[in-house]
Amino acid sequence: MAYEKDVESIDTIINALYDVISGPAGPKDWDRERHLLHPTARMMRGLPAAAPAGAAPTPGLAVFSTEQFISATGPRLSAEDFYEYETGREVFRFGRLAHVASAYASTTSPAREPFARGINSIQLWYDAGRWWILGVLWDWEGGEARIPASLKRR
Repeated sequence: MAYEKDVESIDTIINALYDVISGPAGPKDWDRERHLLHPTARMMRGLPAAAPAGAAPTPGLAVFSTEQFISATGPRLSAEDFYEYETGREVFRFGRLAHVASAYASTTSPAREPFARGINSIQLWYDAGRWWILGVLWDWEGGEARIPASLKRR
């Protein structure tokens, strides 16, 4: 299968997660995204206000299935240049589970300063000879929420 190398290690699956959504305006490889995410995976982000269209209403949180996430973000990523890259990582692993705190920066061009920074909390599970992303919960830096020094650019 075309995406098998993406799920061989924690490094490869995290790198693939960022790679799928990053790039110039245009179609994204959503089949690759589907391959990274467990069939029951959830993508979740903190809400500044009301839940966006297509997201299940949860107190202070937008929760998306894989298909809801693709439907919600696909049009924007097709219409606009968007690059997100990891700036630091901490990994906790126990048996088949792993938790990755992944600091990120978002920009419209690799040559431009980021317009946003934040942290992705990524839950992973190792099963059937591969890693699966079970969930990604993210929030943005701002106010008193600052990226810790341990997650600053390596």
